Amino acid sequence: MSDITEQVGALIREARKAKGLSQEELAKLMGVTKAAISGYETGKQNLTVGTLYKVSIALNLPLKISLG
Repeated sequence: MSDITEQVGALIREARKAKGLSQEELAKLMGVTKAAISGYETGKQNLTVGTLYKVSIALNLPLKISLG
């Protein structure tokens, strides 16, 4: 995947760990599999805006997108 996908995945991993959650716990909160969380965090699975929104809700963090 692209560098941006890997960068976003790293941010998700850091936020998940900061909240003290395992991949399995985050997956349950989001309604996805642990494998999906692993894919997001490693940048091997593309993220949609909808998925990013689910991450933000599950981690109780704001989702901010800037295009300029």
